Amino acid sequence: MNNNNLYTILQKASLEALQQLYSTTLESSQIIFQSTRKEFEGDTTLVVFPYTKLSKKGPEQTAQEMGDYLKSNCAIVHSYNVIKGFLNIVIEDEFWLSYFNNISTHGFNLRLAEPKTIMVEYSSPNTNKPLHLGHIRNNLLGFSVSEILKTVGHKVIKVNLINDRGIHICKSMLAWQKWGNGETPRSSGIKGDHLVGKYYVLFDKEYKKEIEALKAKGVSDEDAEKQAPLIVEAQIMLREWEEGNKAVVDLWKTMNGWVYEGFDKTYKALGVDFDRFYYESETYLLGKKIVEEGLSKNVFYKKEDGSVWIDLTPHGLDQKLLLRKDGTSVYMTQDLGTALQRFKEYTLDKSIYVIGNEQNYHIKVLALILKKMGYAWADAIYHFAYGMVDLPSGRMKSREGTVVDADDLMTEMIDTARKISKELGKADELSDEDANKLFKTLAMGALKYFILKVDPQKRMVFNPEESIDFNGNTGPFIQYTYARVRSLLKKAALNDVQPNAKEFPLQLAKKEKELIKLLYTYPEIVQQAAQLYSPALVANYIYDLTREYNQFYQELPILKAESAQLISFRLLLSQYVSETLKSSLKLLGIDVPERM
Repeated sequence: MNNNNLYTILQKASLEALQQLYSTTLESSQIIFQSTRKEFEGDTTLVVFPYTKLSKKGPEQTAQEMGDYLKSNCAIVHSYNVIKGFLNIVIEDEFWLSYFNNISTHGFNLRLAEPKTIMVEYSSPNTNKPLHLGHIRNNLLGFSVSEILKTVGHKVIKVNLINDRGIHICKSMLAWQKWGNGETPRSSGIKGDHLVGKYYVLFDKEYKKEIEALKAKGVSDEDAEKQAPLIVEAQIMLREWEEGNKAVVDLWKTMNGWVYEGFDKTYKALGVDFDRFYYESETYLLGKKIVEEGLSKNVFYKKEDGSVWIDLTPHGLDQKLLLRKDGTSVYMTQDLGTALQRFKEYTLDKSIYVIGNEQNYHIKVLALILKKMGYAWADAIYHFAYGMVDLPSGRMKSREGTVVDADDLMTEMIDTARKISKELGKADELSDEDANKLFKTLAMGALKYFILKVDPQKRMVFNPEESIDFNGNTGPFIQYTYARVRSLLKKAALNDVQPNAKEFPLQLAKKEKELIKLLYTYPEIVQQAAQLYSPALVANYIYDLTREYNQFYQELPILKAESAQLISFRLLLSQYVSETLKSSLKLLGIDVPERM
C-alpha cells in the first residue's frame, strides 16, 4: 500500500471529493484534519462545516456524501461515521502495518528540508556564586533545544557566556580580601563556586549593615546605597581591574579559577556540555569599540558627566546607558561585543539566547541597537524567554543566600531516589555499583523530566518529592516502563522467541493500532518541537506513548498471545516503543536503566 503521508493522501482525496460532488476547487491548506475525540470511533476527523456553503446542504448530509466518496475512492479509508458536522475516518489497518514495517526496518525520518546553522547560548552564569535551581532550568532547556535542533538536521553550536567581570564579581573579591584570611577551596574543603558564593552573600550582609547605619544618621535610602563604604570600594576595584591593576587582576584570576572548577563538576553531574565558551572579560572591549563607533555615527550620545547613552524613546522604549561616567562598561556594552564576535566567527542563521523572561527588555534593546548600528544579522537574534522556577515555599533570592543550590538539589534527588527505590524493591537484585548508578539515573531523570515537561514560557513550581514518584507523569514512571519492556524482551530471548519484522497480522487490535498511531506522530512532534523550541512537546509525547504502552501491556497478552506470529509482532512493537522512548528521552538529556 502507498505509504505516503496520511494527511497528504486524505487532503488530496478530499479536494477531489469537493470537486466531484460540488464542482468547487479549494487549496489543500483549506482541508484541515484533527484528532478524533476519544469517545468516537475514528483515526482522524474532518470538520465539514466550512464546506456547507459549497454543498448548499446541511453539515450531516455534506459529511455523509464526502465520507461515501472517500470510502469508495481512497484506498486507505476503511470506514467512516458522522457526528453532526464531523466526519470521523477509520484508516485501513494495512496502512498502519505498512508504516510500522517501514519504520521498524528503516527508522524514523526526522530531518527538516532546510538545515541551518544555529547558535544556542545557555547557562551564562556569574562567577560570584554557584549554580542554582534557576540555572538548572536554563541549562536543561538550552541543552535539550540544542539536541532537538541537531536531530532534525541543523548545525548547532552550544555556547556558554561566562559573566566573569563587573561590579558583582568585585563584591565577592572584596569580601574575600577583607574577611577570607587566605581561605581556599583546598584549605576549607568547600567547592570553589560555593566558596566564592559564600563571600558574595557576606558582602551583601555587611553592605546592608552600612546602609542602615547611614540611614540612622539621616541619609536618604538612595544616597545611603551609593555612599556605603563597601560599594564605593567595590567600584574602585572595578576601575582598577579595567585599568589592569596586577594585584586585582591576579585575585580575579584566582577566584574565577576556583569557580570554573566548581562549575565543571556541576555541568558534568547535570549532563550538559558546550562547544564554545565566551568570556565577558574578553568581549567588553569590543563592546566599547562599538560604543565609540556609535558616538562617531551619532547613534549614541554623551551626557555632561561623560556617560554614554542611546535614546530609544522613538521606538517606545527609554534611554539606555552604554558606558558609565567613569568609563566602565555595563552588561549591554559587553553583550554588544559578544554578539559581534559571534557573528564574525560563525555564519549564523539564528542566534538563540536562552535567558529568563525578566530579560525580555534587555534582549529587545540589544537587537535594536545592533540594527541601528547597521548590522543586518541583528534580525537573527532570538530570545528564548523562559519562566522562572519557584519552590513550594516561594521565590529564591541569591543575594540573601536563599536559593536552592544545584549541587545540593542533585544530591538530595539521588538520596530520595535511593530511599524510594529501596522501599519499592527496585534495586534488590543489583550490585551496589549498579544500584548507585540506577539511583542517579532515576534522580536525574526525575529532575529533568519534571522541569522539561512544562511549557518553557510558563513560570513553574519545582517539587522534588512529586518529581520522583514512580506513578503518573514523571521521569521514573517512564524509565520504569522502558526497563519493563527490556525485561520482557530479555525473557523472550531466553525462551528463544524473537521480534519478527517479516510476518505481521492482517488485522490490528485496538491497542496495537493506538501505539502505531502514536509512533506515526513522532516525527511531526520532534519537528514541531524544533520549530517552537519546546522540549515540553517531546516530554508530553513521551508520557502519552508510555501510558498507551502500559495499557497495551495490561490488556493484551504478549508472550502468551494465541499465535507465534502475534507473539513476534507484539514483541517487535514493544521493542520499537522502547527504542523510541530511549531516543526521545535522549533529546531531553535523560538516560534509561536497562533493568530495575
